[in-house]
Formats: sequence, C-alpha cells, structure tokens
Amino acid sequence: MYSIAVHGGAGTIVKEQMTPELEKQYKDALEMAVSEGEKILAKGGLAIDAVEASVKVLENCPLFNAGKGAVFTSEGKTEMDASIMDGNGVKAGAVAFVQGVKNPISLAKEIMIDGDYVFLSGPGAKEFAIEKGLEMVSDDYFYTDFRWDQLQQAKQHNRVQLDHTKDDRLDEKHGTVGCVAIDENGNLAAATSTGGLTNKKYGRIGDSAIIGSGTYAENGLCAISCTGYGEYYIRGVVAYDVASLMQYAGKTLKEACDIVIHDKQVKLGSDGGLIAVDSSGNIELSFNSEGMYRASKKKGEKINVAIYK
Repeated sequence: MYSIAVHGGAGTIVKEQMTPELEKQYKDALEMAVSEGEKILAKGGLAIDAVEASVKVLENCPLFNAGKGAVFTSEGKTEMDASIMDGNGVKAGAVAFVQGVKNPISLAKEIMIDGDYVFLSGPGAKEFAIEKGLEMVSDDYFYTDFRWDQLQQAKQHNRVQLDHTKDDRLDEKHGTVGCVAIDENGNLAAATSTGGLTNKKYGRIGDSAIIGSGTYAENGLCAISCTGYGEYYIRGVVAYDVASLMQYAGKTLKEACDIVIHDKQVKLGSDGGLIAVDSSGNIELSFNSEGMYRASKKKGEKINVAIYK
C-alpha cells in the first residue's frame, strides 16, 4: 500500500477569479506532480525520492511560488526556502535564503544525505549546491512579468504580499508547494518548498524551511507539509504538533489535523492548511481557508485533484 499527496498553496482562492483555462493549468500541474512521485512508489521506490520528484515538478512550474515561480523580494531578487524529511530515521535537510539553485528541494535532500548538517542558508548553501553538482540557473530563469508586476503592486501598497492575490486581497494567498508520501515498506517522507513573500525584506524566512514547523515525517506516525502564513506556523510548530497529538494524545491523523488547523491556528488568527499521510496510508488535506491547491492518490485508486472547498 502506498499513498501520496501534494499541495500548491492555500488561501483566498475564489472560483469567480479563476478562468477555466487557468484552472485547468493548475489541475494539470498538480496531477503531473502526483503522477511523477507515484511512478517511483509504484516501482517499490522510496517515499523520500517520491516527494522530491513531485516537488520538483511544482518548482519547475511558474504557476506556483517555488523554484521557477518564486516571487521577488523588495530588491527584485528570488530567495528560496525548502526542507525535506525522511521518516526512516527522522533524517532531515533544509535550506533558506538561497539563490540560483533551480530546485531547492534537491539541495535540501543533498544536505540530508550528506548528514553533517541539517540547515544551510544563503551563499553557503549555494556553495554546497555547486559542490554537489546541482543544476544552477541565472536570475533570468526566475523572471516572469507576472511576478514582477506583483512586486510593483506590493511596493505600491508598501507591504509584503502572499503570492498572487488581487488588489483587494493582498494578504490572503499562501504560496508554498509540498508533498507527503508513504511507500510500500511503510517509510514516510515530507517535502516543502517556497519563494516566500513578495516584497519581503530583512532576509525573512518562513516555516517552509523549518523542520517541525512546515515539514515533519516520522515512521509509525505521519508525514506533514504545511502552507500558511509562516510566522503563525513557526509559532505553532504546526507540523510537529500534528505528530505529537498522534503520539502522545492518541489522536487519529484526522483528529490531530482538525485540532491544529481548525482550532489552534484559527485562535491565533491564521489561515492556511496542510497535507498529511499516516502510517496506514490515510490522507488528510486539511485547510481553514477558502481553498487549497491539492491532489492525492492511493495505490489502486484514481487521482483526486481539487482547488476549492
């Protein structure tokens, strides 16, 4: 038995603001991401390899705020965060404030495999990526008119902006991508990647890079990838909180996700969501916002793709 799920961000995602053509593009990309990871699982491959493969598909798609689609900082640059965790031995790798790396999730995985470190950032992380032979790209690779226009809009309002929102909804779209999976051998894994906030300053880092807040996986429990306003998810240690509720309070995956997303995060004033899978292959796609780009598949079943509630 294997299961896999992906997300492409959560927040104010309103059907009336989505053209049929754009909605199809999102759904096709989400389906492609699940399919890429499932190919590995179907061959008896490892969950950690599956989540990396799925996230790379989303990083390579300009629709999502990660990799190719990463938003611009106040200086007109891209600064990307990512983390990955292997539930088999609770191994982890994370990267923040990185530039010029085509697939930050692969850099996070290389850090995990290397084993000397868990978390690298900035120029040092880039140097590590070059030493490991990862694909590097120029600043031009990340440029799109859409993201540049977003930056100008955010600067006009003199505020940071959560991914691609309308003028009157500047704070309400959480741009992150992620994947969780369990393989045929019961290994769990999770991966998360983001370009952060449009017009962000001061080297701001969100939850996507932080093990336990945006990403967590532990065999026998669950794998979690989050998408929300990073400051709230860091304060709530959201990903690990779900695992803790299961381990120490005996909650099911659904119960734990409901407590964290629909109670604790709501009380903090946070919206967003997470994707999760437990050691039995159960999947939860939990969010308290108007929508979340998401797709999932269990062995022998069809792919489920959805955007709205």
